[in-house]
Amino acid sequence: MNSSVPSEFSEAYIALGANLGNREQTLTEAIQMLEAYSDISVIRCSGFYKTAPVGYVDQPSFLNMAVRLHTTQSPHELLSTLLHIENRLGRVRDIRWGPRTVDLDLLWMDDLHLNSETLELPHPRMHERAFVLAPLQEIVTTETPALFSLVDKSLVQVADQQQDVHYVSAFPLSFSSKLK
Repeated sequence: MNSSVPSEFSEAYIALGANLGNREQTLTEAIQMLEAYSDISVIRCSGFYKTAPVGYVDQPSFLNMAVRLHTTQSPHELLSTLLHIENRLGRVRDIRWGPRTVDLDLLWMDDLHLNSETLELPHPRMHERAFVLAPLQEIVTTETPALFSLVDKSLVQVADQQQDVHYVSAFPLSFSSKLK
């Protein structure tokens, strides 16, 4: 692990999903790729959740999870990093909400409210999706009170989706912060 990252950082939460290929391996590789950046430190990972597809339903089930990280990247730089990792792992965008090797969504970053052509924070649909909220609930803490409250309240509102979200297993790796 690289210890040269400055101590001033932003906290970000990322949702990960995959439904093609070896889903668990791909999600693990995506997290390892995030951790390889000198200006990103993975702090916590949720477990894996098997979930039914949403939107375009004629596809295999997903494996979803969430990660909490610290970074010195800006929101747009982090989005670019996520898209780069998706591309390296073979992501093809043919069908909206269709099958994919991997999907990395920036959900939340330092309670920022941002609405640009390429990025909206917080993620505009995260509060509507049990497949995002269940893994997120596992890693969010009261140290991030606005997100903690949003996740807690939103899970109640999506209770009807909970039957489509099943905990599979814990994430096999742990990370120690590169940030001092």
